[in-house]
Amino acid sequence: MGTPVDPVPAVARAALAAAADSPGYPATHGTRPLREAAAGWLDRMHGVTVTPDAILPVIGTKEFIAWLPVLLGCGPQDTVVYPTLAYPTYRIGALLAGAQPVAADNLGAPGAERAALVWVNSPSNPTGQVLPAAALAGLVQAARDRGAVLASDECYIDLGFGTEPPSVLRPECSGGSHHGLLAVYSMSKRSNLAGYRAGFVTGDESLISELLAVHKQAGMIVPAPVQAALTAVLGDEAHAAEQRGRYAARRDRLRAALTAAGWCIDHSEAGLYLWASHPAWDGWGAVAALAEAGILAAPGGFYGPAGAQHVRLALTATDERVESAAARLATLTGPTG
Repeated sequence: MGTPVDPVPAVARAALAAAADSPGYPATHGTRPLREAAAGWLDRMHGVTVTPDAILPVIGTKEFIAWLPVLLGCGPQDTVVYPTLAYPTYRIGALLAGAQPVAADNLGAPGAERAALVWVNSPSNPTGQVLPAAALAGLVQAARDRGAVLASDECYIDLGFGTEPPSVLRPECSGGSHHGLLAVYSMSKRSNLAGYRAGFVTGDESLISELLAVHKQAGMIVPAPVQAALTAVLGDEAHAAEQRGRYAARRDRLRAALTAAGWCIDHSEAGLYLWASHPAWDGWGAVAALAEAGILAAPGGFYGPAGAQHVRLALTATDERVESAAARLATLTGPTG
């Protein structure tokens, strides 16, 4: 359904073991080497320039996403805007803060005019859609016009297949300023560290400073051995390239099998999923048909009403399991056979 199955990179395991004797409290802001490694990775791989002081490690990005509206002081008078097809945690975070969740793809939608926080997710979970720089720039300007914080979930940014997803922090998207902007990065997908709970947030240095102050008081601290592992993987591209290659091969095999079996693949330019539909079924019908063939998929309706005709199929399965699924798809026919 989306959890990594491939080995944790040796560089991460070695760093974790070497830092295992960590009896003292870790630094909430992260070690200087960690923050320098994160800033270096953003510059080297994504054309984003931030200072190490603008980096804040987080205990997995799901926790950060869920609590960000609370951390920013959102309340009943505010709306939290997130994409119409979206990871459910954006909505949950708004509800935890007592704010009004609004699913909208632009800030001209009803309810979005009172936005205090706007979520962007590119590459998208579940669709794999990549927003171009011009679209991100428009969303940045619209959020600034309303005085809202724009937070960009970029957890899949390293998994572009034939495309290079732009970060909202790049100058052509941000207008050369990170004012009011946050970008969230996870090593769960790039480096198979889902079990380590390792990520970071960066962007507007004044916002990062406020978030750091709250994290210190709330004890939201990434363990020191995990910080060491995070530092190591941010400095190593060999394992990340190897993992991208695994996912690319699985994607090609599964996409070809789906297409041959009459499925339509929409978006899916990047990320860990294929966003698929079949003319014979709606989303739930497709889930049931796939389950009968021993293939597990998520119904698109989980991510919003607009996904009712689709399913989300993950690339996070072993090569043997993907090959088996491809073979089963060849025997799967619609109700009319």
